[in-house]
Amino acid sequence: MLLYYLDLAGVAVFAASGVLATRDRDLDLFGVIIVATFTAIGGGTLRDLLLGHYPIFWVVNHWYLVTIVASALATVLYLSLRPPPGVLFLVADAFGLAIFAMSGAKLALEAGHSPLIVIIMGTMTGVMGGMLRDMITARIPLVLQKEIYATAAITGIVTYLVLHALQVPETLAFSLGVVVVIGLRVLAIRWGLNLPSVPRARR
Repeated sequence: MLLYYLDLAGVAVFAASGVLATRDRDLDLFGVIIVATFTAIGGGTLRDLLLGHYPIFWVVNHWYLVTIVASALATVLYLSLRPPPGVLFLVADAFGLAIFAMSGAKLALEAGHSPLIVIIMGTMTGVMGGMLRDMITARIPLVLQKEIYATAAITGIVTYLVLHALQVPETLAFSLGVVVVIGLRVLAIRWGLNLPSVPRARR
């Protein structure tokens, strides 16, 4: 149950990030909610489709959609009264990334897939919603830029897999994976850490 509530919290955070991405795109309220929905459940939906998990999680449990709409409306109201949150929201986004990436990895691992597939499914669950958000709002997806984002998710998942292989208790292995993702992402935000960019070709 704790993982379920954490998952809902991650959905709320990602839905809010979807709303923030639409601030300068002149969308109506319906459009804003659509972007928030793609951001919040896009990665998990694709994961379930690829893993053959039917019905898809938000079809079975409507509280995911209720959480998205509530978070989107609350964020719209907040933005009408106050300026957008800064670093605090980025930290919350790191939490959402960690929960989604690790839950996706856990599902793939429990389904008996290889470590490589576990890493791919977990990372996709964590970052695909943000990719859809950025593409819909005509931005270069964050995961394709030099920020440490997907790298943090991958490192956390690998940590989880190593601990699982060492027969560390599941709850502890999962929790440490979450801590690694959040820690790397927060350090990257705090110290401006980035991956090296590909140099442009000389003319």
